[in-house]
Amino acid sequence: MKKLLIVVISILAIEAQGQTSNSKRGDSLYLNGNYSKAIEAYQKNEDQSQLYDRIAKAYIAVGNYDAALDNYENSIAVNPKDALIKYEYAKLLAKTKKYQKASDEFYKLIDIDYRNPNYHYELGLVLEHLKDSTAQNRFFSAFQLDSTHQKTIFRIARFHVKKRHHKTANKYIDIGLSSYANNKDLISLKAQNYYWKEDYDNATIWFEKLIELNESTQFIHEKLSFCYVKIYEYEKAIEQGLIALEFESKNPTNLYILGQLYQKMEDFEKAEEYILSALKIWDVPLNSEYSKLANVYNRQKKYKEAIDAYKLAIQENPKIESSQFFLVYTKGRYYEDIDTRIKLFENFIIKFPKSMFKTSAEHRIKELKEEKFLEANKSEDSIQKTSKN
Repeated sequence: MKKLLIVVISILAIEAQGQTSNSKRGDSLYLNGNYSKAIEAYQKNEDQSQLYDRIAKAYIAVGNYDAALDNYENSIAVNPKDALIKYEYAKLLAKTKKYQKASDEFYKLIDIDYRNPNYHYELGLVLEHLKDSTAQNRFFSAFQLDSTHQKTIFRIARFHVKKRHHKTANKYIDIGLSSYANNKDLISLKAQNYYWKEDYDNATIWFEKLIELNESTQFIHEKLSFCYVKIYEYEKAIEQGLIALEFESKNPTNLYILGQLYQKMEDFEKAEEYILSALKIWDVPLNSEYSKLANVYNRQKKYKEAIDAYKLAIQENPKIESSQFFLVYTKGRYYEDIDTRIKLFENFIIKFPKSMFKTSAEHRIKELKEEKFLEANKSEDSIQKTSKN
């Protein structure tokens, strides 16, 4: 009997040793990134009650989230008081967009430990996805429990930036930056907050700080370029606009804006180049844009090209009187015959008798008639001098 008992104990010890060996082997394989093999090793244990959470993590690592959730549920059934396993389970529910179930689990965790700020923060994220207006309450609770919680501060500040609560947004951003001065997300919010407040001087400072921290996105360079325009730093605006264009070389809006900036700098060749590039890409009504191009041509005394551009503008929208008037005005510069030029303005007045440009047209007709009269007198004097000789 005694010998039999020794044999049984020995067998149990060998089995226990084998199970421990499988567990340790699984841990080693997991730590070395061999997740599928780790799962196989864990599953060789007859008693997996203490391994479900490890199997779940290995399944997460290989991207099998359904199997991971199943194993977390098994682990919770075995370890109902283990808050850490419940926390990982709730986060995975959120990651797999099972938001309502994730919400329920986070509420349970808050009941277990209300003073854990991460529970409130994670629940806030889930409630945002559920379009639940109480999400901000969760973020505020997390902030009250930990006023240095950067992710929570970002969520609160972003909410107030969107609502254009500029003063409140800045308050939270400054609190966050006081404990982490180089938080790029908060610096970006600070820049945007000033931008939407139309405080372009301060917005410029914070967008520049982002660039100093090696942040470079199309959004940053576009907005910084606009800020420079607003503070009359056109060369810097062009520089940032060109960098923004590197992210999307055929962005018609950015091309057109660059054209306008070059026009302000009186570099009309560059203005023409970028505005033309934009117009070739845009597939929307472009009356204003063609008119702008025509103006650039006029500044270069390319009257024929300006006439063609105004005609395109009128094709886009024949009802815009300004395009009609400036077409006539440009033709008045291009044509040499005075009578033809006078007739152009007379016809414009007939076509648009109530136009805001009527006075300008009448004034131009008067100037041309005076010019015609002077030329006629010069010709008569010249004839008389010739006959005397």
